[in-house]
Amino acid sequence: MKKKVLITGCAGFIGYSLCNLLLKKKYNIVGIDSLNSYYNLNLKKKRINLLKSKNFKFIKCDISKKETFFKYIKNYNFNFIIHLAAQPGVRYSFENPQSYIHNNVDAFANILEYTRLKKIDLFYASSSSVYGECKSFPINENSILRPNNIYALTKKHNEEMATLYSKLYKLRIFGLRFFTVYGEWGRPDMFIIKFFETIRMNKYFPIFNNGNHYRDFTYIGDVIKMVFELLKKRKKFNKEHKIFNVCRGKSIFIKKVLKYLVNLTNFRKIKNVKLKKTETFKTHGSNKRINKISKIKNFKDIYFGIQRTYYWYQSNKKLFD
Repeated sequence: MKKKVLITGCAGFIGYSLCNLLLKKKYNIVGIDSLNSYYNLNLKKKRINLLKSKNFKFIKCDISKKETFFKYIKNYNFNFIIHLAAQPGVRYSFENPQSYIHNNVDAFANILEYTRLKKIDLFYASSSSVYGECKSFPINENSILRPNNIYALTKKHNEEMATLYSKLYKLRIFGLRFFTVYGEWGRPDMFIIKFFETIRMNKYFPIFNNGNHYRDFTYIGDVIKMVFELLKKRKKFNKEHKIFNVCRGKSIFIKKVLKYLVNLTNFRKIKNVKLKKTETFKTHGSNKRINKISKIKNFKDIYFGIQRTYYWYQSNKKLFD
């Protein structure tokens, strides 16, 4: 019997990539997305168009509106939910904090309530940003959380709500702390594709702190493999809230990544920008917990991932007009 899955944020980067994988694995998917204008709608619509299948149904809906959300999905019986819809972006949270309360906290409360009523399993996107500024690495799932921006705070709040719902209603819930996911079909506001976009627009590329900080870049192909293996083995876990870092487990110097991008493209219009207080100096996660399940032996190298992303971007520039 085919599994039926609800995936929110299906027009987003990770949402689209996971939908694409699950369709190949013969899952039936109902995908929900509000198609907001935070970034290029052409890119979001193209992702949805590429998911066309007899096993995929798309619903345009703002899940923060409980009555409308419940109305759209009332006739479905899902095996589990993958909640990836959210307002992303650390820097934008400084400009528009209310959007994060609406799209992250209110929406997640509705997802939890639906999960409670239907008694089904839930996977949801958290973020490495909940850790804030750390001094000891690699960061494991038991590390103290010190969010230093509104986006991170909403993610921490969601984790706390998930813990209570799981305990009170005996639910199996999985929180996925993603670390700097990149690759084909990525977001144009993130480092690597933003660099390529800057070239196209012939502007100066802003590099924070002169590139003197670190990120645990995780290739999208590895991310969806890790999540998929967790989905398959979810019944082995007790009905509780379990957190997983989703990361390569290797931190890389941003200046080194920038140098590779410059050599790849021969683009040298770089402008140094002071590191904001809302930004963390370093992310470096431990993936031991999730890799006991996914058993990935060879994570994709950053340079492999950048090349794949660059060639994809070169073939899809028109989507960014």
